[in-house]
Amino acid sequence: MVWKPHVTVAAVIENKNKFLLVEEQINNGIAFNQPAGHLEEGENMITAVKREVNEETAWKFEAESIIAIQLWRKTPDSPSFLRVCFSGFVHSFNADQALDDDIITTHWLTREQVANKNEQLRSPLVLKSIDQYLTGLRHPLSLLKSYIDYTDE
Repeated sequence: MVWKPHVTVAAVIENKNKFLLVEEQINNGIAFNQPAGHLEEGENMITAVKREVNEETAWKFEAESIIAIQLWRKTPDSPSFLRVCFSGFVHSFNADQALDDDIITTHWLTREQVANKNEQLRSPLVLKSIDQYLTGLRHPLSLLKSYIDYTDE
């Protein structure tokens, strides 16, 4: 059996000291998470995070930087996730847009409000990513290179 991590993207989006989170239905209940999701075939990371933010929140997202590239596994028997976490801003909210089926609603929460939901966070990376963002940790988007359908002719 070949081991393969799940490749995901996530966005830390801050506005006036509040962070955009989604409340979502997962297999074992309700969880809070950054707008996030899986990389789809043929996508680059920036396209993926823009799509995921829009599908889950009805906001258009503009990536400005990378906060972290995170490898996470809950337990030895759990799948591994390779997560690229971006920061940026949103604009052009579409109130008429339906959200992904598993999204209940969105929330703008302070860091403290997020920390108070610790037991309901989708993973420990939710608060860790906010904390890394708050320390000023940023990497340029140019760190990412995509060579999809690339040929060196």
